[in-house]
Amino acid sequence: MFGAAAILLLALPASAADLAVLRNGFTISHDHRRVVGDKTRLFLSTDDSNFTDVSTDEISGFEKDLSLPAPLKPALPQSTSPVSVSSHSAVDLSQVVNSASAAYHLDPDLVNSVIHAESGFNSHAVSPKGARGLMQLMPSTASALGVNDAFDPQANVGGGSRYLRELLERYNFDLVKALAAYNAGPERVEQYNGVPPFHETRAYVARIVHEYNRKKIAEEKAAALTQKEQKKAATTVHSKPAATTASAHTPRSSSTLSRKPTAQLAANSDRGSSSR
Repeated sequence: MFGAAAILLLALPASAADLAVLRNGFTISHDHRRVVGDKTRLFLSTDDSNFTDVSTDEISGFEKDLSLPAPLKPALPQSTSPVSVSSHSAVDLSQVVNSASAAYHLDPDLVNSVIHAESGFNSHAVSPKGARGLMQLMPSTASALGVNDAFDPQANVGGGSRYLRELLERYNFDLVKALAAYNAGPERVEQYNGVPPFHETRAYVARIVHEYNRKKIAEEKAAALTQKEQKKAATTVHSKPAATTASAHTPRSSSTLSRKPTAQLAANSDRGSSSR
């Protein structure tokens, strides 16, 4: 994101059970983290292939997660009061995203990128037009999706992920059109037969596509490095002479794993302010 001039300011090792505590009260579980510029990159796995970037000023601190892994408790249907983080244990946002992504067969990286663009991981965000929560659901959309409390992270991310999946299916898994529809509405996408000529919509799509592709490229690089190390180790083992035979066989090199091509997606990079 920051190009060749990006400066690595700080690298902080963390245990596999560290939590980044956001100012909105929620947490993101991560393996380790690194601060680059004004962003803190939270790595969700040990091999750096899965991560999310959060503005450093949105993080109030870090702490050890001493609790055992456990699934989140479902939202109580009888509750009519807004979610109060201060009176409940902190919600692990990564668990919420992973659960919703699995339910609707989405890539968690994509869902995280949408949340980042929509609300900056603020579960109580409200846009000038009334969109609410992490994935900025309009009241009418939330109602249609069965989301009674748009400020409930589980309900909001679940509803937003379902809506995103429906849009992907509607546009034959054209991510650019689906994201444009998520931002400006399906009617606008169909009216213009593609991304509407709105600066904020084009900037919104470009931002998510750029962030998502960057994560996929990082995953590919990590996979390629792992493959290279495994191949080198296998070649070293195969090249050792047998102790019980005098025949010299040419060592076989390990087979090369196929690389999955990066899903590069084109999007207009015009910038603009959010419309919701």
